[in-house]
Amino acid sequence: MIYWAPFLHFYQPPTQFHAILDKICRESYAPLVKVFSEQPNTKVTINMCGVLTQMLKDHGRGDIIDGIREVAETGKLEFVDSANYHAILPLIPPREARRQIEQNHKTNSFFFKDVYKPKGFFPPEMCYSDGLASILASLGYQWCILSGVACSDNWPQDVIYKVNLGKHKLITFYRDDILSNKISFHNIESQEFIAQLVDFSKGKKDVYVITAMDAETFGHHIQNWEKLFLADVYKTLEKNNSLNKKLKHKTDLAEKHKDILNLGLEGQIQVVTISELIGKLPVEASSPPFASSWSTTRDEINQGNFYPLWKDPNNPIHTLQWEYVSFCFELVDKAKSFKSNKESGYFSDIARMLLDRAIHSCQFWWANKGRMWDINMVNKGLVLMEEVIFNASKAIYVCGSEEEKMDLNYRVLAARDVASKIRECLIKG
Repeated sequence: MIYWAPFLHFYQPPTQFHAILDKICRESYAPLVKVFSEQPNTKVTINMCGVLTQMLKDHGRGDIIDGIREVAETGKLEFVDSANYHAILPLIPPREARRQIEQNHKTNSFFFKDVYKPKGFFPPEMCYSDGLASILASLGYQWCILSGVACSDNWPQDVIYKVNLGKHKLITFYRDDILSNKISFHNIESQEFIAQLVDFSKGKKDVYVITAMDAETFGHHIQNWEKLFLADVYKTLEKNNSLNKKLKHKTDLAEKHKDILNLGLEGQIQVVTISELIGKLPVEASSPPFASSWSTTRDEINQGNFYPLWKDPNNPIHTLQWEYVSFCFELVDKAKSFKSNKESGYFSDIARMLLDRAIHSCQFWWANKGRMWDINMVNKGLVLMEEVIFNASKAIYVCGSEEEKMDLNYRVLAARDVASKIRECLIKG
């Protein structure tokens, strides 16, 4: 048996424009819901970051939420958890990582109701660290999906890996990076993809393949790709599996359906959710995965540059951005100590709420000149962080001692200097 587990990641940043979100809903999200609803052979595992779920509701696209929930109620769709605002979890303090995860679960449980019962976890951008794995296991997640480049053992084609984390254990599923990227960049057609699955199974009894990519790949990044690829794969596999059953009794069907039989599907390919793989294949202990992301190369791992698109030591803008983030964390923590005062507490709460949004990943991703470069997206993230410091500063100024106010002034001036340097880098290019 060949098991194929497709995974889709739904996310838009909190700074996204309404017109862009609406375009993505029309081109990608609504058509995907239609495919999931109409295809009887559908099985898919998805992550939708809580920030997007809330934005869909706020922007009048609750129909997407309802559609996904209805598909999940049929058993075709499995949810996994993630970080609410798509923060790069290994790069923020553990308490902040837990906060993002808990917020995500709370938001999606509210909108998707009782059907939201995630067993697995998708780290934003598949950014993994051993510390994050320990947090996930302690929170009760059964498994985590990672990039194939993170695998430190033999490739798990017919076995599922589990890592030992002291008191806890965590199953680590790995996406097939090559096959996933071929789909993401329109470098493989549906029938060729199926043939590739068949090729993987040669010489083995049971194998599995996980593909994972952004949901926006289908329809938004590649027009009509949800029909030309995803729906076509579902339809072909459904037709093949149905024929396999009939051909056991009626050999005259073979000539009529050469198009399917020529794919070489001697056995069935079964589409499954990722959690459904557990119990179908043996589970073995493995060495810990490499710290990495789904955009990290093995060379970058060897160099210790684990998250190059979000914190590259050779990228001066990244260095400045994370220096500014550290000011945000420090001042929000300080502002929390004054919450007993009503006015101070008001501004402290605003700063805390804004900080959750401000550490979203996109501002770092767009700060990679020569790869991904959008100075407005970087600046929008910086503006959010400035609002964090503005409100935290007000909370401290309301109740702080003269000494605390002097320290505040020093930190605010230092933060302004960092912000000025970031914008200078953006303007000068």
